[in-house]
Amino acid sequence: MNISYKINDLNHRVVFCHDKESPKIKRDLSKLYSDKKMMVIIDKNLGSKFTKYLISDLRQTNFDITFVKVEASKKNKNEKFLFKIINKLIEKNFTKRSVIISCGGGVIGDVCALAASLYLRGLIYFHIPTTMTAIVDSCIGGKTGINYKNIINSLGSYYHPRTVFISKNVINLIPKREFLAGIPEIIKSGVIDNNIITKMLINNKQKCLSRDFRFMSKLIQLSLKTKIKFFKNDIYENSKRLNLNFGHTFAHAIEMSVKTKNNDIIRHGEAVGIGMLCEIYYSEGRSKKFKFISDLLSQYNLPTSLKNFPKKFNKNLAKKEIFKNIFLDKKRIGKYPRIIKILKLGKSRIIEMKDNTKIKQTINNVIF
Repeated sequence: MNISYKINDLNHRVVFCHDKESPKIKRDLSKLYSDKKMMVIIDKNLGSKFTKYLISDLRQTNFDITFVKVEASKKNKNEKFLFKIINKLIEKNFTKRSVIISCGGGVIGDVCALAASLYLRGLIYFHIPTTMTAIVDSCIGGKTGINYKNIINSLGSYYHPRTVFISKNVINLIPKREFLAGIPEIIKSGVIDNNIITKMLINNKQKCLSRDFRFMSKLIQLSLKTKIKFFKNDIYENSKRLNLNFGHTFAHAIEMSVKTKNNDIIRHGEAVGIGMLCEIYYSEGRSKKFKFISDLLSQYNLPTSLKNFPKKFNKNLAKKEIFKNIFLDKKRIGKYPRIIKILKLGKSRIIEMKDNTKIKQTINNVIF
């Protein structure tokens, strides 16, 4: 059930933990050549039961452990959070043989991995993803980053965790909305590469919603193996790996544009679902593929537009902001933003969006 893969001749693993308590990281730690210093960065929003088990498990090792609890939110994915971690590493005299373990979702994973890559040009890094979006997607691939000048992931590097631990206990603790928000990333994997994934979602809705760990492990494994297939020979996202961004050009623009001062209105995975529909609509309108993805999102009660979201934002302003932010997408290498065109289920390619009128029509007709 575990996944093993190599990046630059280094071994990496995804370990599925069936135990009811915390992942048994101590078994991996005992095999490390390290200086026995460890920093554990934990999302404050995690359930106290899991945190208690994790801390208890780690304290059975002979490491000198520093626990840091942080508020994981998109607004905190910035240089202040990054340097809070780095300053703590300096304060505790960490070395290249020290260990960082991040325990959280995409924000904590991205920022902690960036800190691990920057401090002394790299120390030992493990990750425990705790949101469904992180579990099925961002926990591997090595992307790190912070948001800067209101541009998502504008600063970052590539740094892969030695081991990712996926815990049954964590999956059971994820709030319902956060759990469902991971489904679009699974759909994405099925649409760009492996339609077995989408068939599993269509035919096993109850197993998925009840979080049957045997079923979920298989689904997660297939999604992560799809991701590995695309990034292992294209770490720096020059060609094939870009297909993993299906839905993300519009999704990131939506995330940057639709928010209040203190709250995120939409989850990343929810935005990816809408973004996939936008990219298909731009390419071919309301085609069979559009209907297929729309129906699958609806099957899991996921949004297919922003029409029914709470009216906490100015929609006319949001439309203008989304259009502007599409042109800030990090995949753009020339004048035009790029998206993923689905040729057929399981096959895709990268295209440029050269028609501004069609981009605006997509925003008006799909998002709103």
